[in-house]
Amino acid sequence: MIDVVKPGQVYKLNQYEKLGGEAGVRQLTQYFYQAMNSIADVKTIRDMHAPNLNEAEEKLFMFLSGWLGGPSLYIEKFGHPRLRARHLPFSVGTKERDQWLHCMDVALSKMEIEKPMHDELMQAFFNTADFMRNQDK
Repeated sequence: MIDVVKPGQVYKLNQYEKLGGEAGVRQLTQYFYQAMNSIADVKTIRDMHAPNLNEAEEKLFMFLSGWLGGPSLYIEKFGHPRLRARHLPFSVGTKERDQWLHCMDVALSKMEIEKPMHDELMQAFFNTADFMRNQDK
């Protein structure tokens, strides 16, 4: 997607903007946690979370906002995300990574985005989720 800013100057939208800005990223995180709450096959990662997902959903929204090119809400409130360090208390292996990615794939599938963007985001999510692994299994 391209918008012309001034004659001769082209501005390319970032992923945050392509998803619909704040409202779109918030919707994505809602879809993500709805998937986590409703898909029996992701029980392992669901059980890693508190019974009430509101705080986790808000933190993921704030993180994704900056990660996708929007405002750095998470950093402003909590400092550097230190993703790997924050996930070390949890056993994160291939199974957990894949369950998380499945929830994100379901969430992205509900968004009105084109397949190339879906695929690009899933690859980026895979890279990040794979980095969170702290178990070989």
